[in-house]
Amino acid sequence: MEMALAPETLARWQFGITTVYHFLFVPLTISLAALTAGLQTAWVRTEKEKYLRATKFWGKLFLINIAMGVVTGIVQEFQFGMNWSDYSRFVGDIFGAPLAFEALIAFFFESTFIGLWIFGWDKLPKKIHLACIWMVSIGTILSAYFILAANSWMQHPVGYKINGERGRAELTDFWLVLSQNTAVAQAFHTLSAAFLTGGAFMVGIAAFHLVRKRHISEMRTSLRLGLVTVAVGGLLTAISGDHLGKIMFEQQPMKMAAAEALWDGEAPAPFSIFAYGDVDEGHNKVAIEIPGLLSFLANGDFSSYVPGINDVNAAEQEKYGPGDYRPNIPVAYWGFRWMIGFGMTSLAIGLLGLWLTRKRFLLARQYRTGEDEVPHLVLFRAPLGARLSTWYWRLAIWTLAFPLIANSWGWIFTEMGRQPWVVYGLFQTRDAVSPGVSQGEVLTSMIVFTSLYAILAVIEVKLLAKYIKAGPPELTESDLNPPTKIGGDSRDADKPMAFSY
Repeated sequence: MEMALAPETLARWQFGITTVYHFLFVPLTISLAALTAGLQTAWVRTEKEKYLRATKFWGKLFLINIAMGVVTGIVQEFQFGMNWSDYSRFVGDIFGAPLAFEALIAFFFESTFIGLWIFGWDKLPKKIHLACIWMVSIGTILSAYFILAANSWMQHPVGYKINGERGRAELTDFWLVLSQNTAVAQAFHTLSAAFLTGGAFMVGIAAFHLVRKRHISEMRTSLRLGLVTVAVGGLLTAISGDHLGKIMFEQQPMKMAAAEALWDGEAPAPFSIFAYGDVDEGHNKVAIEIPGLLSFLANGDFSSYVPGINDVNAAEQEKYGPGDYRPNIPVAYWGFRWMIGFGMTSLAIGLLGLWLTRKRFLLARQYRTGEDEVPHLVLFRAPLGARLSTWYWRLAIWTLAFPLIANSWGWIFTEMGRQPWVVYGLFQTRDAVSPGVSQGEVLTSMIVFTSLYAILAVIEVKLLAKYIKAGPPELTESDLNPPTKIGGDSRDADKPMAFSY
């Protein structure tokens, strides 16, 4: 029990809970900003009202999401001083640089333009107002890149030297930290997954309305946009994941071996479909495998050698000294599978949705009756189409959550697969904990933060549910006729600034 309640264990639990919760909002923020900007661009170019209503609808959900993301993200910064002061002392000279850039972008760049976008609907010309949301989108991507560069340094430290007298790592090449292949590959993979997440979010909500035959014009557009985003984002996620896996094998062979529960090296090495084993004994009791596939994923060669957990552990003991350098094998193994499974299921559902809508199984279309254009949900009349439409709508709604689950397990795998290192090969997690923090203090803060996040989760879900059910808003005269110059027309000078939402 004492081991289970050690400050290091509790600090890791607290950081894991708050990080996974915070990362639910990050990919949605990145993707919804760009998708909202795309819809507003379509309105500016075509002046079709459906694009403006869709922009305001998805923009509202984006604002709720980013507000919650900012609140939960601030806690991440506090924890470095609360529970991980020795880590901050050791890597602060390096880790602080990308975090500083991220803070400048997130809290100055993004907040400035998002404020202009929120309050500028009736004060800014259309194109300038559109530029604001695009700047927000660019800001979210840059902000994410700096955070990912910092995390990539923990996975593969470069551009530093060790100051023996001060006992800390010091930055020597900031550009190398930002541009190393780990950072670029991880950013590519994370951003692709973010758009997969945002696309699935859009598909799920659009399906919710379409199955009820509500807001058909806006939701038909949103569904198609979401499906295309899921398809492109999912394919890029798979491609970037394969590339990142090869880098991971080169830099962290233990993580690759743990992900496949490969205990002893093999040539060729199989990809595990299912495995059950004994961690203490270091072998699998049950294994269902695809021969040679792991060799290809690791090296691009179906016959190459891949070292196993026991091999890498022995090599690291020889290099770094006595100890157990294995991560939690069941978490790494199943986390890797949950990440891939939920992510690729989302891609499959998106591709199926594109085919179904192309065949007019699902999408609404409009036909004219006299002077009016009446929306109707048109289902393919064949029995196959009726059956497909019935279950696909339900599946599409549930798809909303699949990439969020994949993202969470992806980060759990990424961080826990690196253990026992907090900076791989350089600094162990047990040495990073604040030395003066007691079990009771960490446990108290963990309970407080977890309870607070649970309350915020209820607020977030209720807010999203309220505005999702309400659907796109009705447009006003000022929405349809924005000003042609900054500040609006002279006759509106005395009017208070309009708050968009």
